[in-house]
Amino acid sequence: MNMATKVERLEEPEYDDDAPLYEARRKIYPIAVHGTFRRIKWALLIITLGIYYLLPFLRWDRGPNAPSQAVLVDLANGRFYFFFIEIWPQEIYYVTGLLILAALVLFLMNAVAGRLWCGYLCPQTVWTDLFQAIERMVEGDPRERREKLKTASRTQRAFEAAAKHSLWLMVAWWTGGAWVLYFADAPTLVWQLFTGTAPLMAYLWIGILTFTTYVLAGHMREQVCTYMCPWPRIQAALTDEYAFNVTYRYDRGEPRGSFKKTEALRAAGVAAGDCIDCKQCVAACPTGVDIRLGSQLACIQCGLCIDACDTVMNKVGRPTGLIAYDTEMNVERRMKGLAPVTRVLRARTLLYAGLIVIVGGIMVATLAMRGSEGVSVIHDRNPLFVRLSDGSLRNAYTLRIVNKQSLPRRFAIAVEGVPEARLEVVGGISETENGHPVVEVGPDQTYELRALVSTSAKLPANASLPVTFSVTDVVGGETSTAPDHFKGP
Repeated sequence: MNMATKVERLEEPEYDDDAPLYEARRKIYPIAVHGTFRRIKWALLIITLGIYYLLPFLRWDRGPNAPSQAVLVDLANGRFYFFFIEIWPQEIYYVTGLLILAALVLFLMNAVAGRLWCGYLCPQTVWTDLFQAIERMVEGDPRERREKLKTASRTQRAFEAAAKHSLWLMVAWWTGGAWVLYFADAPTLVWQLFTGTAPLMAYLWIGILTFTTYVLAGHMREQVCTYMCPWPRIQAALTDEYAFNVTYRYDRGEPRGSFKKTEALRAAGVAAGDCIDCKQCVAACPTGVDIRLGSQLACIQCGLCIDACDTVMNKVGRPTGLIAYDTEMNVERRMKGLAPVTRVLRARTLLYAGLIVIVGGIMVATLAMRGSEGVSVIHDRNPLFVRLSDGSLRNAYTLRIVNKQSLPRRFAIAVEGVPEARLEVVGGISETENGHPVVEVGPDQTYELRALVSTSAKLPANASLPVTFSVTDVVGGETSTAPDHFKGP
């Protein structure tokens, strides 16, 4: 019989239906680890925080009368600037598309390799990582802290605690400060904050975000992932047996035992696993999970237990990869002597990837084709039409013309679809272009006007003729249209 077929999992997570929904927090001080996944996490931490903190200061020339901040949420004027893209309130569907894309990317990541978002990119993970690094830098790793409890004076421990919380508050304050910089010109707002002349809302939001960052990343840490975040519950319904997760390969690790014991068993020709039960995987886990008990809700799949275990395996001269990104299915297949199966390309991943391409393609195409002007129309609801004294019919509309350029523009207004139509624009506009009334719209502004369309032509009963309003840039020639209907008796 193959030796592997004798291996069984020694422990399974125990679930108690009567267990309380919340467990009192036990303080977790993960040890520092070194390895591939730790380096990946450091790199992502530097990249993501670097983008977050520095992006508001990046300049982008949009011409005169336009803000020069590359990424700016201009609430006062209802604009969102993202490099060369300017989103107007009427184009909120772009934001909707972006949210849909983000959700699909999250689904795809989950289908390929589990909770990659949680382990590497989630803000809670990134800031908790940073706060724990500060904690280790000031107070030392868990072993040093335990030693200090016996040897260090109260004054030294109090000084270190004060230094740690001060650094945490500085990071939290700058986190909140960076957030408000996305809503105003960053250099200007920084100077206003420095001189005490910034708007009250800026101070209020900095205070709120400083407090939440300090509490969530400094004190609550894994409690946020375990009890507050809904994603662990949702992702469980979006995964399958082919998704890679951080997995303890119990086909290799069991039966576990101390290094000396397992070496003695091997020398005697008795089966022994590679796990030496050092518990370094547990000590390195930021949520205190023992991955050897299988997949668990609190596991954020960060891979630090892999680095810790690989370090130990190298020291004891055993192959690395006892804990690795793998699937439970493959572990069981290996125990049965079957070859592991890897299916990254499957219906689920292809569907998500296809939807990402479609949604992303639509967004890119619409962004590329959209003009720098626009028009919308609303038909008067009451009355739908008016019979004039000369017997003709008149419908009234409200037009809104959009000028997305940073210079004033003149637009000629026309209507099509109604026989013998006469277009009048309310407001005493006298300028015309080829017989069409012309209005001027200021830079980066909208212009609302009343338009009256009349006809003396005989219309069929209950007429509802499709009409099209068009606005044409007198200088550039760009045209936008908006459809509506002309109502009759």
